[in-house]
Amino acid sequence: MTVLVTGATGTVGSAVLRRLRESGVPARSAVRDPARLPMESGPAVRFDFTDPSTWPTAFAGVQTMFLVRPPALAHVARDMLPALRAARAAGVRHLVLLSVQGAGRNPVVPHARIESWLRDSGLAWTFVRPSFFLQNLTTTHVADLRDRDELVLPAGHGRTAFVDAEDVAAVAVEALRNPAEHTGRVWTPTGPSADTYDEVVRIVSEELGRPLRYTPVGPLGWMHHARGVLRMPWPMVGVTLAIYLTGRLGLADGLTDDVRTVTGREPIDLATFVRRERAAWVRPG
Repeated sequence: MTVLVTGATGTVGSAVLRRLRESGVPARSAVRDPARLPMESGPAVRFDFTDPSTWPTAFAGVQTMFLVRPPALAHVARDMLPALRAARAAGVRHLVLLSVQGAGRNPVVPHARIESWLRDSGLAWTFVRPSFFLQNLTTTHVADLRDRDELVLPAGHGRTAFVDAEDVAAVAVEALRNPAEHTGRVWTPTGPSADTYDEVVRIVSEELGRPLRYTPVGPLGWMHHARGVLRMPWPMVGVTLAIYLTGRLGLADGLTDDVRTVTGREPIDLATFVRRERAAWVRPG
């Protein structure tokens, strides 16, 4: 059984790929540019959801697939569903979708439209709906914290049940390794606590030994910051705004026991993550 991993250069996809290989499960990376993957990542094929010429090689011999929506593809019906129909026709039988927390009640996010299609597709599916990734603090927002000592977000002072992407990958890998046990399941991996961004910044400040601040902004302020400072593409600005607003409205603080239920161990907490990733926020020199 070969597992096809899309988004293999991303935060979760790369962790899924690594864990599959460590478990001895044959895995094939499907990426737009295979040259971006290190040699030790194993077999890789060029794949683009919008380029049908890349689909046959990617789907050949695959029954199980880890599905990640590229951030730039917001028009699901046009840009993703044709490739998923081709996957079904090629023999793919089970898809593990990396979705988002609250997708079942938030039709605005593109993930909800993918979920809806999968439910009616005749394919077996598993939805992994993680809460907000702690890794966003070391990727999207790393420059804010490292260079400007500030975190600018439209999340207000609501609490968010953050999760380590390593825990999300661990849940996804269990579903990929044992698809029959996870068919039709919706998992929402979260960390062990729901924290405000004030608390997040305080913990990072304590670890670094320098003061940082959290600056809550409204939707327009976020769009200005995301585009003008973080250089986010517009589709990602819209998706992140929708996700952050769930925290602002108090809809992102729900905790689950899914990480322990699926993996048998406790999820990684915020303080542990900050200690582990401390180097990301240390200024060079």
